[in-house]
Amino acid sequence: MESTLVEQRKDRRSDLTWPVSVWIPEANRFFSGKSVNVSKGGAYISLPMTAPIRPGHEVEVNFPRTVSLARQKGQYARIKTAKIVRVERDTMLHSGTIGMAVQFAGM
Repeated sequence: MESTLVEQRKDRRSDLTWPVSVWIPEANRFFSGKSVNVSKGGAYISLPMTAPIRPGHEVEVNFPRTVSLARQKGQYARIKTAKIVRVERDTMLHSGTIGMAVQFAGM
């Protein structure tokens, strides 16, 4: 039996590898990872496999800015509240990471 995935994204994605930290309230701590791609409405993020994440959980994603951009914007990070919509564990054994698709709040 063949399954068909239905594309649900509304915004165009851009490949962007950037360091991020993710606050996971259930663990009461931050996990360091990296973005894989980002759009106006969400992102796909790679985290350590020890991160206790599940679809439906709310997290805060911290995108640090460069020093020059921080001076321009007045803040050293862009923080977005997001809902986890998908978790992928297929890279767990190969790279020790898991993937997480998030939808930013208010989108």
